[in-house]
Amino acid sequence: MNKNLLLTILISLFTITAFAQDEYVKPGSVIVKNAAPGMKYRLLNETGRGHKTYIVVMQRGDDVLSGLTEFAEKNNITFASFTGLGAMSSTRIGCYDREKQMYHIIPVKGQAETVSFIGNITLFNGKPIVHVHMSVSQSDGTVRGGHLFNAIVWPTLEVMVTVEPTAIYKKKEADTGFALTDPDLLQ
Repeated sequence: MNKNLLLTILISLFTITAFAQDEYVKPGSVIVKNAAPGMKYRLLNETGRGHKTYIVVMQRGDDVLSGLTEFAEKNNITFASFTGLGAMSSTRIGCYDREKQMYHIIPVKGQAETVSFIGNITLFNGKPIVHVHMSVSQSDGTVRGGHLFNAIVWPTLEVMVTVEPTAIYKKKEADTGFALTDPDLLQ
């Protein structure tokens, strides 16, 4: 093998290694405020006993977690579950790495169909916390999924939210930093 080819290969490997570092983040990300200006919602059903059903629709460019958090705050939601469907122009999901005690971020660049979108809203430190797990399918059919950190809607996301009358709270776990749901907590 000639020296120039070997040098080119070594430089290429070094460059790939240097720029292909994985991203890791600790649990408890900060949600951007007011980043879903196209979001609309409508109350579809109310039982009179505190059970409610809403449809929440987000538009092009809306940030999913920002929109759902804003919806929960405006409607004083203390516990709800939801499912949804739609598509995203960019998505950042993650999977927890127990050894590193951090989430390994999986970026999904480009247009992707939402094939699974499920989550809940609970209270932590008196504020609603939106927790979403989702899977998206890329144009080649590859599916990526995990805990949602960020997603930008394109062209729409339609979410059905079922609100329960009883508040459910989270508490922080000391060893991982997770805010975990505890049905025994009363506040």
